[in-house]
Amino acid sequence: MADAEVASLLASAFERRAARAEALAAEQPVGGRPPLEFAAGLLRVQGRLAAAIATLGTRAPRLRGRLQDDLGGFAGELGAVLRFAVDHGPRALSEAAVQRVGQDGGQQRARLLAFWSDGASGRDDYLSRALLRPYAEAAAALGLDLERTAGGGGCPTCGGAPWIAWRAAAADGDGAQRFLGCALCGAAWPLGRIRCPACGEDAPDKLASFQSDRHPAARLETCATCQVYVKSIDLTLDARAVPEVDDLVSLSLDLWAIDQGYTRLEPGLAGI
Repeated sequence: MADAEVASLLASAFERRAARAEALAAEQPVGGRPPLEFAAGLLRVQGRLAAAIATLGTRAPRLRGRLQDDLGGFAGELGAVLRFAVDHGPRALSEAAVQRVGQDGGQQRARLLAFWSDGASGRDDYLSRALLRPYAEAAAALGLDLERTAGGGGCPTCGGAPWIAWRAAAADGDGAQRFLGCALCGAAWPLGRIRCPACGEDAPDKLASFQSDRHPAARLETCATCQVYVKSIDLTLDARAVPEVDDLVSLSLDLWAIDQGYTRLEPGLAGI
């Protein structure tokens, strides 16, 4: 597939997520809209960046999947994501983005390379994850092997950690199949329904799930062994759902889980 075609597909994928965020925001009470409105804007900025990165081969050496080699080709375009975070992010994120804008190019490059090579989490550096998501997704869409020094989060494409799970009808009609979605490159992969994605625990009595009548499509899948949870979205209830976006409707579940002593495997778009 030509780079231009990949760029078009990436732009469409990010726009679909942004449109879903806007649609959900319109359904929420005023207090529930800001995370979805922020996500819609961020996804559009990321989508434009991802499409631009996918076409780097027409004006620079083609991407290799090695961030240290590729970063120079698109580092100058990362400012759009930072400016959006400054202007539209919640206070803590906006202040962090202001600090990043004030850093020189070498400092910014070092921060991104450290995040990439150390297998860091959005919990520690939301901005680096947001800045690198377009690159990682573009490289994955181009079929490149993403080379990272560290990772091990489970993603078969980049080693990143999953920030969301979902259940979809199995192809063989035998119940629902569970998938995990990578927070860094957007790849998806299946995982058994009875297994902790963090530590591999598979004893059913250690893997409780929790739901709320207020959010019937969302479920917290917890692990008593490592005290980690992942949120799962049931696509069999609404096929229009975009898991990483629909996650934002049920943030109250995340706050409850934190109160109970659980830690989310990888924060979602809201940073929780």
